[in-house]
Amino acid sequence: MTAVWIAVLATAAGCYLLKLAGLTVPQRVLASPRVRRFAELVPVALLAALAAVQTATSGQSVDLDPARLGGMAAAVVALLLRAPFLLVIVAAAGTAAGLHAAGVS
Repeated sequence: MTAVWIAVLATAAGCYLLKLAGLTVPQRVLASPRVRRFAELVPVALLAALAAVQTATSGQSVDLDPARLGGMAAAVVALLLRAPFLLVIVAAAGTAAGLHAAGVS
């Protein structure tokens, strides 16, 4: 078995155990306001970090592609206008695709 497959299996096991740990947390721990607030904010922070990385990088380098940045800007505007999530995604993807088609890169 190669090192890559060992890493894949170890990561899969770690993800499963992390999910299992979340399901087995006692109710009294989840009732704490601090833990509840943490559980509400962590997914938002992770999604924001993922969006930033995917927007501003390409491989191992920073790549400020104007079409991607335009798509992100369109998403921000749609969010500020309180558009439904699906519309935010369509606006971002459509803007980025339109800018790529127009040769902006």
